[in-house]
Amino acid sequence: MSWRSEPGVTGPSLFDDDEPPAPARPAVAGSAAAAVPLAERLRPRSLDEVIGQQHLLGAGKPLRVAFEQHRLHSMILWGPPGVGKTTLARLMAGAVDASFIVLSAVLAGVKEIREAVERAQALRATGRMTVVFVDEVHRFNKAQQDAFLPHVESGLFTFIGATTENPSFEVNSALLSRSTVHVLESLGESELGALLDRAATVTQAPPLTEGARARLVAHADGDARRLLNAFENAVAAAGATERIDEAALERALGEQLRRYDKGGEQFYDTISALHKSVRGSDPDAALYWLVRMLDGGVDPRYVARRVLRMASEDIGLADPRGLRMALDATEVFERLGSPEGELALAQAVVYLAVAPKSNAVYAAWNAVRAFVKADGTRPVPARLRNAPTRLMKNLGYGEGYRYAHDEAGGFAAGEHYLPDGMTAQVFYEPVPRGLELRIGEKLAELRAANAAARASND
Repeated sequence: MSWRSEPGVTGPSLFDDDEPPAPARPAVAGSAAAAVPLAERLRPRSLDEVIGQQHLLGAGKPLRVAFEQHRLHSMILWGPPGVGKTTLARLMAGAVDASFIVLSAVLAGVKEIREAVERAQALRATGRMTVVFVDEVHRFNKAQQDAFLPHVESGLFTFIGATTENPSFEVNSALLSRSTVHVLESLGESELGALLDRAATVTQAPPLTEGARARLVAHADGDARRLLNAFENAVAAAGATERIDEAALERALGEQLRRYDKGGEQFYDTISALHKSVRGSDPDAALYWLVRMLDGGVDPRYVARRVLRMASEDIGLADPRGLRMALDATEVFERLGSPEGELALAQAVVYLAVAPKSNAVYAAWNAVRAFVKADGTRPVPARLRNAPTRLMKNLGYGEGYRYAHDEAGGFAAGEHYLPDGMTAQVFYEPVPRGLELRIGEKLAELRAANAAARASND
């Protein structure tokens, strides 16, 4: 997984970066180089220095081929923070000797987009290619994104957007259709370890104990920038010690390390405890584990997704309001953020914990999936098919279909809706709790009416 920190730019970040960065070297204390953050000094200067992202940069993979053939195309780089989106964009521009113009969607507006276009036009007049890199492209509105379209189509510049959000939802379809989406992945433990080794060489730092190394890797959570910033802080605090152990790491990072130590087994154990407390109808335990997760630095949006899952899996139709409550809490958090929005998550967790429980829909869903996987592909009965054309009507589509609203009680008793020849199946069995108690009674009534109608037809 490649990594490179974002450019340190103040104000609306529109600039050229044609000069290649100097090679990384150990910094002398008190020198100008020592003032440059470690994350900046360790930016990859060539493709060979990139760590990971082999699904894109391995032999024969899309971006490796583009590099080797000096062939650039418009693209969206989608991935979490600190995985190398800016790095790859810069390296690609350098591979074709293109001018590199950066726009930050957080700071830039129409004026900066216009300036970038004018700069690209001036460069084309001199025969120079241009890459326009838009960081956080999902933050541009529709009109701003549309402003790039004619220039991407005309080839005035190559567009590269970086985003941490799903481009299917955040990038206009017109711009998306003109770009290739490349998904970047978080760094794994081995890749973070390799980056730590490189950082230790550059800084000539005291060695890390195995425990301290493991804590730093867990703290990074796949983000190389976070890893290097934490390592640099630990080295600075360690001073002239012979080695950096877990105790030294705790002293250097303190609360920061505790709050973000969410990797591995402990993280999954805690979310499991939250889920089981909700399922077990214990609101006090559920609140405890919720606070433990949030206090440990877990992204509240992840918690919100898990709460939505609990509402569907464990409450279901016993209380359909549970899912609505979870959705509302998610929306409230998106509007308010932390810490205000966390109260809405707590409210949803307590509601789900005290709500009647049912996994009947979850069990039915799994049963149907298993059945369909094992069964053959059965045709839709002709009577259940739509017949929008004369040909389909002539072929008998829709013939014999009973319109339920025209039947007594709005129910076509005795009708079959499964494929012809399939044995009657019962996948959904409501539990005798909450709303599903009444749903079960209604289903029993309907199934009895079906059985009586079919018996009379035999």
